[in-house]
Amino acid sequence: MPLKKDSNGQDNYGFAIEGEENIFDFPVEEGAKNGSQSAEKNRNKLAYCVTDVPPWYLCIILGIQHFLTAFGSIVAIPLILSQSLCLQHDGVTQSHLISTIFFVSGLCTLLQVTVGVRLPILQGGTFTFLAPSLALLSTPKWTCPAWTQNASLVNISSPVFMEEWQSRLRELQGSILVASCFQILVGFSGLIGFLMRFIGPLTVAPTISLIGLSLFDSAGSSAGHHWGIAAMTAALIILFSQYLRHVSIPIPAYSKARKFHTSRMCLFQVIPVLLGVTISWLFCHLLTIYDVLPPDPKKYGFLARTDVKGDVVNQTPWFRFPYPGQWGVPTVSLAGVCGILAGVISSMVESVGDYHACAKLSGAPPPPRHAINRGVGIEGVGCLLAGAWGTGNGTTSYSENVGVLGITRVGSRTVILASGILMILVGLFGKIGAIFTTIPTPVVGGMLLVMFGVISAAGVSNLQYTDMNSSRNIFIFGFSMLTGLAIPNWALKNPAAIATGIVEVDQVVNVLLTTGMFVGGFFGFILDNTIPGSVVERGIVAWKSSHEEDSGVTLDSGEVYGLPFSLSFLASSPWVQRMPFCPPTSPVTPVAQSDIGTVDSKEAEKPDASHVIVGVAL
Repeated sequence: MPLKKDSNGQDNYGFAIEGEENIFDFPVEEGAKNGSQSAEKNRNKLAYCVTDVPPWYLCIILGIQHFLTAFGSIVAIPLILSQSLCLQHDGVTQSHLISTIFFVSGLCTLLQVTVGVRLPILQGGTFTFLAPSLALLSTPKWTCPAWTQNASLVNISSPVFMEEWQSRLRELQGSILVASCFQILVGFSGLIGFLMRFIGPLTVAPTISLIGLSLFDSAGSSAGHHWGIAAMTAALIILFSQYLRHVSIPIPAYSKARKFHTSRMCLFQVIPVLLGVTISWLFCHLLTIYDVLPPDPKKYGFLARTDVKGDVVNQTPWFRFPYPGQWGVPTVSLAGVCGILAGVISSMVESVGDYHACAKLSGAPPPPRHAINRGVGIEGVGCLLAGAWGTGNGTTSYSENVGVLGITRVGSRTVILASGILMILVGLFGKIGAIFTTIPTPVVGGMLLVMFGVISAAGVSNLQYTDMNSSRNIFIFGFSMLTGLAIPNWALKNPAAIATGIVEVDQVVNVLLTTGMFVGGFFGFILDNTIPGSVVERGIVAWKSSHEEDSGVTLDSGEVYGLPFSLSFLASSPWVQRMPFCPPTSPVTPVAQSDIGTVDSKEAEKPDASHVIVGVAL
């Protein structure tokens, strides 16, 4: 069977299997079945566009799918931070962090979809904050004491131990709180449009790539506790996501016409990370039950056991409500704020691209300037909430969930609202977070080997818009990448080399120089804006045109990006019209319809939503 490509560039195999019924194969008009061109148009047509409201059961099923897609990244962040927070032997606190980040991610998702950019885009923890956070915690002041690395010496209820990890978490909280205020200012003041004039692919490429490359040590250390288990996890994720993504498997389904029957779905393409981690996790549990893995903490492979953290599931309460300031009053340091600011800027640039991609895949017009300003501002509010609740991280838009929209052909923001509510519920039930803490360290390492590699490649992919036959561009990218690796490596090995006599300045310089994404992005930004080069050569024209490409929709811009909750009447006030995050009062002309991503939301042509999988939530 020949490979099919969706018009938006996303693989669309999961629900377009030739000759087979699939779970979201909604009924179509008879006229659309005549001719290859009509058939192609039908395949690309959305089942539900951004403003449509699917049936409640379909919202729940697809909301669960979005949750499962994002779960790997959300869970990985607290597990990576736990070692630098001196929490590697405290599974109960790790479960609390996981529950907190789920709760805040769900809350931020609801805010973004309702009052932010108002697109179906999910919010969650971000790896852009992880690099500067680890750089801050690696400074001599915050290096974990030796006794916290020994499980036999750690008493998780001891006030001394609690102060060790809480002081580090409060330092991250304060830095995120202050840095998020910058993002709020940039978003709601409209400065994001001004900043984007100077940021192009040669700035974004090294910044994003160095997020994954600078964290290779964390992935290698986790995987090195048992390379066999880590290799199996990575191999399973690669197998499911690359080799078996086009393979369909029968799944129970129900429709009004055929009642209960089986339908085929490319399940491996939808949740490859979840499947790979779960299989390796269960395999480690079997090896633990039969004592194949060594029970001695000093022997190689001990951390592959699932009982390393003791009976953490039974120790964790069923219900726990996360609240702001649960770890104490946040502390602020200039070094931490400067480091997190680098992550904030990277997150903003990435999110603007996600907004355009999400609009294209959900049948919405290209996002206007006021919607982008509001979206970036609400992401800053989300980071502010994450800092207040103490997740140890911020929030950002999830690109992988944007890709899910292209797979399912369901772009309704109601589905993302359902996913946000689900994440809040998961965050309230403590034992769910406790279950995730039992994932063995080598399994996490194998997952990170794949995820960090994809992040690095995603950064490099921005170079497709530039002229890489140009010696200018080759020099800028190569120099930025090498300095982003060499300077942080030197700074980590020589922490005492920077001694200005002012402790605060030394801390700021150390954190910035040990953050690879800041170093590489800084040189890429400076060189790209100072070395002579045309906008075509720099990739600015192609990069911006790809973000502003028309999706061929007929929806009105005000219908998608207008103020929610009947607040549009506020736009009639003259002082409100001057706000860069408020929509203009003049109506926006609908975009002309085209053959790509056509959306028809008329009631008579809405699809029959009864054709839904029963077992997809599993």
